[in-house]
Amino acid sequence: MVLEHYISDLLYRYNCVVVPGFGAFLTQKTTARINQDTNTFFAPSKSVAFNGQLISNDGLLVSYVSESEKISFEDALSNIEERVKWWKYILKEESSLTLKNIGLLTTNAEGKILFQPASEPNYLTSSFGLSNFNSIPVTREVLKEEVEAMEEKIPFVISPERRENNGFRPYLKYAAILLLAFSTGVTGYRIYQQQRSNEQVVRQDAQEYVTKQIQKATFFDIAPLELPTVTVAAKTNVVPANEKGEMHHIVAGAFRIKANADRKIEELQEKGFDAAYFGTNAYGLHVVTYASYANATDALRALRVIKRTQSKDAWLLSKK
Repeated sequence: MVLEHYISDLLYRYNCVVVPGFGAFLTQKTTARINQDTNTFFAPSKSVAFNGQLISNDGLLVSYVSESEKISFEDALSNIEERVKWWKYILKEESSLTLKNIGLLTTNAEGKILFQPASEPNYLTSSFGLSNFNSIPVTREVLKEEVEAMEEKIPFVISPERRENNGFRPYLKYAAILLLAFSTGVTGYRIYQQQRSNEQVVRQDAQEYVTKQIQKATFFDIAPLELPTVTVAAKTNVVPANEKGEMHHIVAGAFRIKANADRKIEELQEKGFDAAYFGTNAYGLHVVTYASYANATDALRALRVIKRTQSKDAWLLSKK
């Protein structure tokens, strides 16, 4: 089992991945930056750090390994513990451990673990496809200094001139002023209309983007393969909503296409859940539930089990 491969997968989606008994790998978003010395532009990314104090098992890594390897939760935990023992042995004997696509771990004289993150890959999914690049520095000429140097060598002399009045008509001057004012007004009106048109285009684009994001919205689990069947709660807690006041529904997902929601219901029912079709939400998405409960305590207990063993994206919807 290549444990670092599963850690790398989770770092794309989570900011903290805990390796039980070893430590936690943390990510933090960094903005785009430029190296002034080399003129290198760096895209936004996630910087990876290591904290050896966070060793408690939160179930994320173990569940992912269990789902990927198609083994039980206990076997996955046992395999991880064996791998951690090997990592500690390598650090003790060789003082360094390289985890592919994650970084280099070393121990100092005091026995503390130091971490040097790998330069690749970039775990920020929004920066996918963006790479670092170098730019040629721009050389700007200081024209003011050149003009001052020319003035010192070639002085400019402005001599007054007398305008001769050769039949000049004063009203032409006023006509020219009116024409200039009119042309200025027309130009300003055109600029105003162009700005309004641009604002309308921007609003339309923003509305289309929000609509697309809403249509894409869905809840899903990260399981690459089928999950083990887990019995959550007795179905005797499930009562129709019209017989009691408030019902508590554990939501499994929301789908834009009704056929996908039906397939999700069949999949959950095969695993032993009392899955059902809840209806459509305010965004027109079809909501599917794991189960429904009249008792809030039972619903919360079932939700904790589902989030630990099935999907961390499950959530509770209480509605009368």
